[in-house]
Amino acid sequence: MIVVKLGGSLGKAEMLRPWLAALARAPGRAVVVPGGGAFADCVRAEQPRMGFSDRAAHRMALLAMEQYALAMADLEPRLALCASVAEIDAALGRETIPVWLPSAMALADPAIAESWDVTSDSLAAWLAPRLRARRLALVKSMPAPASLDPAALVVSGAVDRAFPQFFAAADVVLDWIGPGEEARLARLLAV
Repeated sequence: MIVVKLGGSLGKAEMLRPWLAALARAPGRAVVVPGGGAFADCVRAEQPRMGFSDRAAHRMALLAMEQYALAMADLEPRLALCASVAEIDAALGRETIPVWLPSAMALADPAIAESWDVTSDSLAAWLAPRLRARRLALVKSMPAPASLDPAALVVSGAVDRAFPQFFAAADVVLDWIGPGEEARLARLLAV
């Protein structure tokens, strides 16, 4: 099983639909972690203007991920919204594609910092060992960086600052899937 973090930057319908179609061809093989996309960007923009804390921003960003999940599930009916490991396991057993609603699980773990240091990339790495996943695929709107070393990814701004810590604990293979690589994702899911 593969945890697939589907970047929020892919949220434009013309970009998102081919990724959803690639996932839909492999029911029961992947769990989708939604990015925050435009919904999280709104939180980032409003935080300095309104002055709310990083704790509140983190919780709002989790809800932004859930908004993106709701949009994806509406666009692709083979996606099943899931808020727990039990719900994810049940969806995989029905050979549907679980898309994770992260708020309940993420807020229940005090090891997850409530700050912008933890975004959907780190949360995908955090979720992977809880599902016994063997791979983590980060699907992004940018081509793969020269190095997939987690520390180098942080330096380049490709992932958040907490990603190396969560990735090290996940013990999974990391795949970076860039623009136009829907067929590559489909091949990974077929294995």
